Amino acid sequence: MEVIYTGLRQTPEMIVAAALQEDADAIGLSVLSGAHMTMFGRVMELLRENDATDIRVFGGGIIPDSDIAELEAMGVARIFTPGAPTAEIADWVRENIRPAHAA
Repeated sequence: MEVIYTGLRQTPEMIVAAALQEDADAIGLSVLSGAHMTMFGRVMELLRENDATDIRVFGGGIIPDSDIAELEAMGVARIFTPGAPTAEIADWVRENIRPAHAA
């Protein structure tokens, strides 16, 4: 897999633009600021607006359990909470993110 790191403090518009430009299969977000509902919500909205709902979105960070169901209802594929082992995240990505050309 190829990972494209866009850096800190990216707006949802910048994140989706990079994913579209790079023909990404997934977007992984790490949100530690408490703005997870806004960030994930806007990313999902922009993907719909750009007819790019085939790009799977997952992420983690400091996200209360009570918000996870709402994020999943928005279309977020998976949320990892603090303490999730890196191996668990990597296994999930390998099992759930397929290159578009392999679909």
